[in-house]
Amino acid sequence: MIRIAVAALFVLHGLIHLLGFAKAFGFADLPQLRQTVSQPVGVLWLTATLLCLVAAAALFLAPRRWWAVGALAVLVSQAVIVTSWSDALVGTVANVLLLVAVLYGFASRGPLSLRAEYDHHLEHAWPRTAQGDVTEADLAPLPDPVQRYLRRAEVVGRPRVHDFRARWTGRIRSGPDSAWMTFTADQLNILDTPCRFFEMDARMKGLPVDVLHAFDEKGASMRVRLLSVVTMVDADGAEFTHGETVTLFNDLCVLAPGALVSADVSWQPVDAHCVVGRFTLGVNTVTAELRFDDDGDLVDFVSDDRAASSPDGRTFTRMRWTTPVRDHAQVGPARIPTRGETRWHPDSGAWTYGEFALTSLAYNVAHRQPALGRSAPSAVIGTSG
Repeated sequence: MIRIAVAALFVLHGLIHLLGFAKAFGFADLPQLRQTVSQPVGVLWLTATLLCLVAAAALFLAPRRWWAVGALAVLVSQAVIVTSWSDALVGTVANVLLLVAVLYGFASRGPLSLRAEYDHHLEHAWPRTAQGDVTEADLAPLPDPVQRYLRRAEVVGRPRVHDFRARWTGRIRSGPDSAWMTFTADQLNILDTPCRFFEMDARMKGLPVDVLHAFDEKGASMRVRLLSVVTMVDADGAEFTHGETVTLFNDLCVLAPGALVSADVSWQPVDAHCVVGRFTLGVNTVTAELRFDDDGDLVDFVSDDRAASSPDGRTFTRMRWTTPVRDHAQVGPARIPTRGETRWHPDSGAWTYGEFALTSLAYNVAHRQPALGRSAPSAVIGTSG
C-alpha cells in the first residue's frame, strides 16, 4: 500500500508539472500561473514530468534501483519550482514527502543496505565443483532410518547437491508474548564452501524490518534493522557461529537430504525412528537428533547446541531447539518438507518463534566458474494447505 501511495504521488506530482510546460509553449491559457516561463525552462518542467512517471514505474519494475530515478526526479522538480516560486511553492511539500520515500528507498535497497549485501553474495562466483550422482553405495554407510529417508526423498540417481536457493513466507516473533511479524525470505546455501546467506523482509507493527544472516569463512553474523536504518540486533562471535552451525546441519537434513551422503556427519542409531548425528564444520561439532515417522519422512530435528540470543544479540543462552516439519511434497528432484516451525524449549515451557512455508527451491544454481554437469533442477510450490 505504501508503494502504491508513493507511486500515485509521483504520478500526480509529475502530471502537475505539465502546467509549466503548457505555459511555456502556449498550449493552454493558465491565468493561475502569473510568472513567465521560458521555453528552455518549460522543457525542464516536461523533463520533471517524465522523470516522475519513470520513478513511479520503477517502484514496481525495478524496485532495487528506483530510488536513483526518484532522487533525480525530486531534484529536477525542485529546481523548476524555484524558477516559479510564487506560483509553485506548494509543490515543495510533495517533494519533501517524495524525498523521504527516496531516502528510505536508498536505505533499504541502496549500496549500503542489507539487501545489497545479500545480492552481492548471490552474484559471487563460487569455485566450480564436480557434479556426479548419488548412488546406492553412498547410502550404504548410513543408518537405516537415514537410508529410508534419503530413498523416500528420491535422491538416488540424482545429481549431488552443491548449493541451493530457497524462498519462504511465514511469520516470526521475538518472545512467547510478542506480536507476530509476517515475512518473506530468500536463502542461498553453498554446501562445499560452506556458506549460508538468509535475507528476510519482515513487518513489525506495519514498519519494515530487514534481517540478514550470513555464515562464511569469517563465521556467522545476524543483523536486524528497523526501517533499514536503526540497528536492533548485531550478533556475531564464536558462540553465535557454533549455534548457526546447527542451522547449517538443519538445512542439509530438511532442504538438501542428498547432501548428507558427503557431509562430515557421524551417526549413532537410536531405534527404527530416530538417529543422532554429529556434524563437524571447522572447529565446531554439533549434535542433533533426527526423528522419522513410520513412512520414513523426517518429522523433527532436535538439538541442544543452539543458543537463544538476548534482544540486542550480545549474549547467548544454550537451549533446546527443535524444528518440527510436515507436509512433505515433491519439490523438483526431491521429496522434502514444505512447512515447519522453529521452537525454543526454555525451563518455562516450549514456544514457537517461527512458522515457515517453503515457496520455491532450486538446486545447483549458484554462479560458478564455470558451471559443470547437468542443468540445475528447480521447482516452485504453493503455500496453501
